[in-house]
Amino acid sequence: MCSDCIQGSALLRSPYHNKGSAFPSNERKDFKLYGLLPPNVQTLEAQVERAYRQYCTRTDALAKNTFMTSMKEQNEVLYYKLIQEHLKEMFGIIYTPTEGDAIQNFSKVFRKPEGCFLNIYDQDRVEDNLAQWGDPEDIDYIVVTDGEEILGIGDQGVGGILISVAKLVLTTLCAGIHPSRTLPVVLDCGTDNHQLLNDDLYLGLRRPRVRGKEYDEFVDKFVQSVGKLYPGAYLHFEDFGLTNARRILDKYRPEVACFNDDIQGTGVITLAAIMAGLHVSDLKLTDMRMVVFGSGTAGIGIADQVRDAIAAESGKSKDDAAKQIWCVDRPGLLLKSQGEDLTIGQGPFARDDKEWQGKDHNDLLSVIKEVKPHVMIGTSTKPKAFTEEVVKEMSKHVERPIIFPLSNPTRLHEADPKDINEWSKGKALIATGSPFPPVEYNGKKYEVAECNNSTAFPGICLGAVLCRSRLLSDKMLVAAVKAIAAQSPALKDPDKGLVPDVIDVREISVHVANAVIKQAIEEGLATEKEIPEVDEDLEEWIREQMWEPRYRPFIRVDKEKAGKYGRGELGVGSVRKEAKDA
Repeated sequence: MCSDCIQGSALLRSPYHNKGSAFPSNERKDFKLYGLLPPNVQTLEAQVERAYRQYCTRTDALAKNTFMTSMKEQNEVLYYKLIQEHLKEMFGIIYTPTEGDAIQNFSKVFRKPEGCFLNIYDQDRVEDNLAQWGDPEDIDYIVVTDGEEILGIGDQGVGGILISVAKLVLTTLCAGIHPSRTLPVVLDCGTDNHQLLNDDLYLGLRRPRVRGKEYDEFVDKFVQSVGKLYPGAYLHFEDFGLTNARRILDKYRPEVACFNDDIQGTGVITLAAIMAGLHVSDLKLTDMRMVVFGSGTAGIGIADQVRDAIAAESGKSKDDAAKQIWCVDRPGLLLKSQGEDLTIGQGPFARDDKEWQGKDHNDLLSVIKEVKPHVMIGTSTKPKAFTEEVVKEMSKHVERPIIFPLSNPTRLHEADPKDINEWSKGKALIATGSPFPPVEYNGKKYEVAECNNSTAFPGICLGAVLCRSRLLSDKMLVAAVKAIAAQSPALKDPDKGLVPDVIDVREISVHVANAVIKQAIEEGLATEKEIPEVDEDLEEWIREQMWEPRYRPFIRVDKEKAGKYGRGELGVGSVRKEAKDA
């Protein structure tokens, strides 16, 4: 910390530096904090206990979410330490399903801005607005959304900034990305949500969404500005609409290290769960038949990942591998005759009409009867779509049906795991998109896995950031899938979850980052120098660079000797080592 920059009440107002009652006597003296704090010096652990008691007094989930947001704005170390100590309990508060409620109420509960707000009508200012966040080496990870398709609740306009914030919180919690080296962004293009348009308190552009050429120019202006200002940053697209998500990803993947969690992250964690389920079922991936119910961004992302894995394992072409996958959407089974009604992503999975001539294909049950799938994925946001009849029909034809109702939030799940377990007579291997308790059949308990993207995307991003990968390749994603599947509890006990629990996510992220880095090196994509080659050394190198929520000692030095973090210029020029120690 420098001698004439941040001190006194300004220090207490900085969430990055504030220790509150944990400032020791010497720091209170050196930084003019006496008289601003109660005299008793406390530990971080004592602060966590007090904060947890306060948290528990909040009567509903949204109130708890608001409490946590307020804490983050006051003391970031305490915020992350509290969640780390109670991760299982708080995960659904800081992320889905409660974060969806917070996003819907963004303009009503707004107190303080967080992140970068870019306006489609101010495209000339995009670069200047982004430049405010630092120098080229300052930002490691950017999450951007246009707010069109948020967490199963649809178009939330400018409120989408909170999903960018929440995703970055998860990268810090789950993978140790330094919170001051991340940037949440929302691209405000208007909204087609009439409730927001008619809300006098709505904070975003109160006009219908801009689409077409002007929209594409806006996105391109943003991506090019990021590349110019923060050339080492990893770019994460989040919750873009169905018509835009795939084509934006396809356009920029060959140019920059970028990722779409709805497409690729969902695909990675779901494929890892499928692979574990196939292991329990003693079935090969190359022999599997899969039905995807809900052929939007997430569903097609899963289909893509599974198709690519089948092709890699079997030597088939992607077109041939896609023949093992049947995708169902609102009109029923996707067919080639649907032509222009198919999205870019759906096209490769559309079936030849001749295959289904004279056969009913307009509903899920009919498709299940004909295909007899081993795996059924739900990404439809259609509650109770996996009916008793559907589950029983699937269970007739396969010994261990693999059934994943993945839609979020919980109220939109295709089926309750308890019902799936009962209807399948305890045979189904189940994973969901939100946490559920274990289920029981004839006295035997089965753990329901949560296909939580947070077990996947943080480790992928950590690996890409640390090795400074130029791109994020398909093989790097496959490496991530294998790393997660290898940690599946079901490999040792078939009644355990198909994917690791979120409570173990930091350790899982180390394994995923390790696999991603090694694959990046093999493909010549890693640009970081002197990356360890031996597995044990590489894992230690990864762990050393993961930020932990603990208080660092402050030492008063002359301004010219202080780093930017010490001068209070957070996110304005630093190297990763300085950020790690700050």
